[in-house]
Amino acid sequence: MKKFSIIWAIALFLGSSIAVAQDRAPEPLLPDRIPFVSPPGLSGVRVARILGNPKQPTPYLIRVKLAAGARIPPHTHPDERSSTVLAGTLHVGFGETFMESRVVAVPTGGVYVAPAGVPHYLWAKDGEVIYQEAGTGPTGVAFVKP
Repeated sequence: MKKFSIIWAIALFLGSSIAVAQDRAPEPLLPDRIPFVSPPGLSGVRVARILGNPKQPTPYLIRVKLAAGARIPPHTHPDERSSTVLAGTLHVGFGETFMESRVVAVPTGGVYVAPAGVPHYLWAKDGEVIYQEAGTGPTGVAFVKP
C-alpha cells in the first residue's frame, strides 16, 4: 500500500508540473529584436549574443552576420564550437594563414565544427552570410599573429 501511495504522489507531482508548464507561453527572440554589435577591427562583421553568457562556464549561442566579401582572419577559441549556416554560403578554412584555395563552402543549413585551439578563418565570398555558433564557455577569440 505504501508503494502505491508513493507512485500516486509522484504521478500527481508530475501532472501538476506539466499543467504549470502548459500555462507559460514561449517568449521567442525574434530576428528584428536581436542586438548586434560590430567588433573593433573586423570590417563587415556583426555579432549578437543569443543565449547564455560566453564568459561563464555554461552553454552559449551567438549569431554572426558577415557582409558580402567580409573575412574573419585566422583565430582560435579555447572551446569547441559548432556552427550552423542560417543564410548564404560560408567559406571556412583551417590553418594559421588565410588561403583562399583551401576554403570549404558550407551552404545554408550546413554545419561545421571548429575544435578547441585549432586556427580557422571565415569568408563571405559569395554574398552576405548569417551563421550561429554554439559552445560551452568560458570562451574567447585569439587571433593568429601573421
